[in-house]
Amino acid sequence: MEQQVIWQQLIQLVKHEVLPAVGCTEPISLALAAAIAMQYSSNKIIEKIDAYVSPNLMKNGMGVTVPGTGMVGLPIAAAIGAIGGDADAGLEVLKNITANQIIRAKKLLTDNKVSVKIANNNKAIYTQANIYTSTDHIKVCIENSHTNVSLIEKNGEVIFKADKLNLNESKHDAIIENISVRLIYDFATQANFKDIAFILHSAKLNDALSQEGLKRTYGLSIAATLHGQIKTGLLSDDLLSKVIIRTTAASDARMGGARLPAMSNSGSGNQGITATMPVVVVADYLQATPEQLARALILSHTIAIYIHSKFPPLSALCAASTAAMGAAAGMALLLGNGHYEPIDMTICNMIGDLSGIICDGASNSCAMKVSTSVSSGFKAVLMALSQVRVTGKEGIVCDSVETSINNLGAIVSQSMKITDTQIIDIMSHKT
Repeated sequence: MEQQVIWQQLIQLVKHEVLPAVGCTEPISLALAAAIAMQYSSNKIIEKIDAYVSPNLMKNGMGVTVPGTGMVGLPIAAAIGAIGGDADAGLEVLKNITANQIIRAKKLLTDNKVSVKIANNNKAIYTQANIYTSTDHIKVCIENSHTNVSLIEKNGEVIFKADKLNLNESKHDAIIENISVRLIYDFATQANFKDIAFILHSAKLNDALSQEGLKRTYGLSIAATLHGQIKTGLLSDDLLSKVIIRTTAASDARMGGARLPAMSNSGSGNQGITATMPVVVVADYLQATPEQLARALILSHTIAIYIHSKFPPLSALCAASTAAMGAAAGMALLLGNGHYEPIDMTICNMIGDLSGIICDGASNSCAMKVSTSVSSGFKAVLMALSQVRVTGKEGIVCDSVETSINNLGAIVSQSMKITDTQIIDIMSHKT
């Protein structure tokens, strides 16, 4: 009975952390705050928008294309969120914006009516949108997660104030503290198929985004470039290339402004793509059944959530690398005939290989980091299948996979804070 309770808690955790998102979730968080603010204004003619975001949110919003707008950055996110955002759509707030609304949003920018500055706080995720009309001033704050509204004020009057921030997150944190890689493996391989079949939607959404990334030019077109090199003979049309290209194509499209939703993981579309597509590609290669795919995907997404829980939601570590550890676990499950040992070894191999890849803000080049991460994951799986593992005497890797994960988490949470500060300083001084 206790096991069934834990598995149901894990299902609720995954459903909470694996959600559809249109566009990079940092600018989308600001768009959502602006959209919610406009719900409370009786006057829809905007005089100005003043927004404040946390340093990490600024870092991840400076260089990424906002879906449908063809423009980069947080100001256009605030403007289009206020004018055309669906306040009830969460991370899909921009899914229904129109061409006319985009024109109006861009005019707010050309008229210098939108400003976005760094907030004076130390929160990893914080967004404050202030919308001014001739009659109203509405302030909306989102903090601690991309959709967690903490405050709504209208003309100085508090309309809503969260009594306790992230009540759901606190509940899920308690679940995470009591699980392990082995327990997640047991859950993924033994839970009732119908209880975890929902995760197949991640394959549908992210594969559609991948196909979009190969059909059209987005961002740096990394996947299309690699795909073209297969014809020249510089790359082989093998399983590794397919994993890299199909995964990277989805990231190209997402970071390049495609309006299709990604299935996110831990508040990030790129993490969701990375946790999903390598598993989908390997499942296609093996002609796996829907149940086999679902079990590998639920393992991947849950492992990704678990590892990501060991450090702040936004940090100096590129979280595509830890999402790829989840994907590697899923690939190992499929290629390793369902055994646990290759999964354990694969994660340790990746920690030994990919521990230091930095996050220097969301941008088109994120797709390069995604390609690097999934390549490392595939290599780690092949090593594990041959019983090769980074030993517990090397670097931050230990004999225990749990200790290895905790070591990585400690470095990100403590030592890499200085790295993050330096990255933000470099980016904020760019002209």
